[in-house]
Amino acid sequence: MKTNLLPALKLTFFSFVVCAILYPFAVWAIAQWSPNQGKGLLIESNGRVFYKNIGQSFTEEGYFQSRPSAVDYNAAGSGGSNLAGSNREYLQTVQQRIQTFQQANPTVSRAELPVELVTASGSGLDPDLTVQGARVQVARIAKVRALEAEKVQELVTSHIEKPLLGIFGPEKVNVLMLNLALDKLSAERSKADVN
Repeated sequence: MKTNLLPALKLTFFSFVVCAILYPFAVWAIAQWSPNQGKGLLIESNGRVFYKNIGQSFTEEGYFQSRPSAVDYNAAGSGGSNLAGSNREYLQTVQQRIQTFQQANPTVSRAELPVELVTASGSGLDPDLTVQGARVQVARIAKVRALEAEKVQELVTSHIEKPLLGIFGPEKVNVLMLNLALDKLSAERSKADVN
């Protein structure tokens, strides 16, 4: 027993030092070189502060909707639904999301509806949509905000982020940045109408 106990205690102590002290310190040190010292990418608009890299809820009709979140967009509790794709409760939730989306966007057929608009991401905090996920919402937003659909489409196109280094990941659109630009476009339109 003594021959096994001492090596086990040494391994436990070594693992504790590496996993609980050295690794967190290394991550913290690397974060100090990143923008905003690892505290997230902050955006200030109209006196409010938003996190650019954390998904947020946009439920009003005049905004691009984010990907659904299984954790109600709570960054302190990141996580998915943990339900299988064949789970009855999960399938009912997805079906309900499809119906809700199609009621708000009657011009979008079920076949055109991107999967990310009705399923939550693994973290529940995905801040981005695919380009198609943003484009299928253009007609609704243009109608609600009384904007030309072409202008809203141009706004989506101007906010497309290319894959990292041109090869990693798909093209995407940050929903927060798109909605802030949409507010700006609407404000400019209202100002022009007044003048």
